[in-house]
Amino acid sequence: MARTIDASAAAPVAPSIDPAEVAKFSAMAADWWNPHGKFRPLHRFNPVRLKFIRTTAEAHFGLEPGLRTPLDGLRLLDIGCGGGLVCEPMTRLGASVTGVDASEANIKTAFTHASEQGLGIDYRTGTAEGLLAAGEAPFDIVLNLEVVEHVADPARFLTDTARLVKPGGLMIVATLNKTAKALAAAVIGAEYILRWLPRGTHDWSKFLDPEDVRAPLRAAGMDIAETVGVVFQPVSGQWKIAPDTSVNYMVVARRPAA
Repeated sequence: MARTIDASAAAPVAPSIDPAEVAKFSAMAADWWNPHGKFRPLHRFNPVRLKFIRTTAEAHFGLEPGLRTPLDGLRLLDIGCGGGLVCEPMTRLGASVTGVDASEANIKTAFTHASEQGLGIDYRTGTAEGLLAAGEAPFDIVLNLEVVEHVADPARFLTDTARLVKPGGLMIVATLNKTAKALAAAVIGAEYILRWLPRGTHDWSKFLDPEDVRAPLRAAGMDIAETVGVVFQPVSGQWKIAPDTSVNYMVVARRPAA
C-alpha cells in the first residue's frame, strides 16, 4: 500500500548534511535526476506540467510571455517537492523557491543536487501544517503536485495549503481521479504491467474526484479558475493538456486580492 503522510505541527527545518553523507545523497540525487531510472515517469510527465505552471502564472500575474526569468520577484512553495524536479526549473525561471517534503532523505537529496547545480533553493523537511505553525508568510504561488493522494486527511491538507497562498496568489493542485480508468492506468497498468512505478506507489482508495479537491479550496476562500486533464499519448510517449480529467488532472485556484 502507498505510504500515508501524517500531518505535523513541527516547524520545517533546513537540511544539514554531514560531509560523510555527501556521497550518499549525491548518489540518491543522481537516481532522482536520471531520466531513464525509476523516476522516469516523473521526467516524462514534467515538461507538460512545467509549461502549464509557467503559462498559468504568466496569465495570472500579467507577466510578459517569453522572458528568460518571468517569475522574478515571486515567492513559490512546492509542497511535497521530492527530489526537486519542479523546484529547480522554477528557480531557473526566476522564482524564489521553497521546497518542503516530509521525507528528510528527499530533502537532503534535493539540497545536494541543487548545490551541485549552483542553485539556491530553500529546502526544508516538514509539512504544510508546520509552515503554518511557524507563522510562515504566504506565497505568491503554491504548487501541490501529486501529493494530496498520499496524505492522511486530504480536505485538511488542501485547506491548510490554501492558507499559505497570499491574497492575489495562485495554487495548482495535480492529482489522480477516483475512476475505474485511473485504477486501470495508474495502478494496474503503470505499477503491475508496464512497471513504470514501484508496486504500492498508489492506493486507489485515496484518489480524489475533482470536486473533492475543489470543495475544500472553495471553503478556504479560494476561487476555482479551471480544471484540466493531463493525458498520456502512447504513440508519441508524451503527455498533453486535454479536457479529459478521468485519470490525471490539475486544478487551478486563486485567492482573491485583498
